[in-house]
Amino acid sequence: MTPWLAVVGIGDDGVAGLSGAARTLIDIAEVLVGGARHLAMAPETGAERIVWDRPLGTTVDKIAARRGRRVAVLASGDPLWFGAGAVLAQRFAREEMTILPQPSAFSLAAARLGWPLAECAAISLHARPLDTLRLQLMPGRRVLALSEDGGTPAAVAGLLTGLGWGPSRVTVFSRLGGPREAVVVDAAQCWGERRVADLNTIAIECRAGPGARALSRLAGLPDDAFEHDGQLTKREVRAATLAALAPVAGETLWDIGAGCGSIVIEWLRAGEGVMAVAVERDPARAAAIARNAASLGVPGLRIVVGSAPAAVAGLPKPNAIFVGGGIGEPEMLPSLWAALPLDGRLVANVVTIEGEVLLYDWRARHGGALTRIAVSRAEAAGAHHLWRPLATVTQLAVVKTGVR
Repeated sequence: MTPWLAVVGIGDDGVAGLSGAARTLIDIAEVLVGGARHLAMAPETGAERIVWDRPLGTTVDKIAARRGRRVAVLASGDPLWFGAGAVLAQRFAREEMTILPQPSAFSLAAARLGWPLAECAAISLHARPLDTLRLQLMPGRRVLALSEDGGTPAAVAGLLTGLGWGPSRVTVFSRLGGPREAVVVDAAQCWGERRVADLNTIAIECRAGPGARALSRLAGLPDDAFEHDGQLTKREVRAATLAALAPVAGETLWDIGAGCGSIVIEWLRAGEGVMAVAVERDPARAAAIARNAASLGVPGLRIVVGSAPAAVAGLPKPNAIFVGGGIGEPEMLPSLWAALPLDGRLVANVVTIEGEVLLYDWRARHGGALTRIAVSRAEAAGAHHLWRPLATVTQLAVVKTGVR
């Protein structure tokens, strides 16, 4: 197939900074697509011009309708890093596209600071919740973030200060790579309400203040990291459950009867590029899941309010399913099992004898491993201490092999 769709990265220095090949693809285009700022940088050639709409899918449809014509899409820096190229690559075959990147805002900011880019967290706060930043907060962590607008740095500084990370060094680069490039540096706690140019990139060197709390991304967060009404998988059992679920990049988890969301949230925190859906029938608990997800840095968690198995209809196919509640529903396990692909994992925890009977029967028919998890914690009893046992948990972990 002859490539007809060119995606050209362009910096704040405009077409002057482009290679000859990139400039040629713009000059010969019959259709130019981009934001108003980028289109203003391109010379007038008589090409049809299309400005990105919201949602972006509307414009992608317009591009598809012009398949076979010479179409050039202008995007910021590296189009495949939180850019239009990533959106287009989901719709069009690689053979249809020519992608020519420029240095990304991340690359430019890292170069200005002398930060090894491979050692930085690179995130986007453009059209994404500010709470996404919470996942990155740990001493010494270097974070590069694309801004939504000129007020984003103040919002970031406010979040950092409120969470005890006020001493963090915040560097904001405006109009990176262009003739009007500017930089502002200050501690988060001293930033105040100042605004910068809307086109800006934020660099954060995380420094903990007295009230900061750094949370590991490994499984087993402290119980008090979650808001809950008692429906909480305790820390030790949670760690064992995440080990059984075994998050892998690109995989999706269904958490059935999610309670306060501790399992599904830790799944998202522990893995890169993983996805998850929390299913919870109680609206109050679903609201708590949303608050926990935001406070623990995974605000993109999808929450479905309803009862399984009916509530899972139409959800993205899972690679792993955790059942923490509702296991006594007759159709629960058969329906969830049918939804799993081959090599998918099912993990279920119960604390009742009746639940144990169901898991034992399921194991007899489908295999898997049964584990009993008994945890005791030392607690004060006057001047002495005693062991206080938690409810014993029976866990079934089974992989769908297709053998049975």
